[in-house]
Amino acid sequence: MTDFLLGFGTMMTLIVAIGAQNAFVLRQGLRRQAVAGVVAVCAISDAVLVAVGVAGFGAIVKMFPQAITIAAVVGGIFLLGYGFLAARRVFRPQSMQAGDTSTRPVLTALALTWLNPHVYLDTVLLLGSIAAGRWLFGVGAVTASVTWFVALGFGARLLSPLFAKPRAWRVLDGVIAAVMISLGVTLIAGS
Repeated sequence: MTDFLLGFGTMMTLIVAIGAQNAFVLRQGLRRQAVAGVVAVCAISDAVLVAVGVAGFGAIVKMFPQAITIAAVVGGIFLLGYGFLAARRVFRPQSMQAGDTSTRPVLTALALTWLNPHVYLDTVLLLGSIAAGRWLFGVGAVTASVTWFVALGFGARLLSPLFAKPRAWRVLDGVIAAVMISLGVTLIAGS
């Protein structure tokens, strides 16, 4: 049970930080747009990455660090583009329509997850090296991920009264733009 709790706690400390993926999940939860799909993509992706890390793939990634550099550049460009779209929404707000079931949010969640080099560093390398083959640690980490994304995506509804005003959406999009653009620049500059 100690490995499970250690895995749960370690993943929570990594996942709760404000980042591109969390900002996107929060926004989708507030919009009530494709929340189940976005949450599922994030949770399943983390489960796969944790399993890969626990199984020892982190050692292989250490042998090919250029893969992280490529992911950083591609991910940085993607985050810059998404950040500029959020910034545009600040200056040209559009109506927020709930209930859109298009696949675009799910595809965006996939891109924000798999093009983010930090997910490989945190989930595969860091968690994988801490877990060192302890699968109960990995189960705890996956449980933390699922708990977080479900709470963030579906719990965002509780903030709906605050976001009934267009100004609140503009502030949120401004924060999202700042986070995405700064992460994108940091990734590209650090490559």
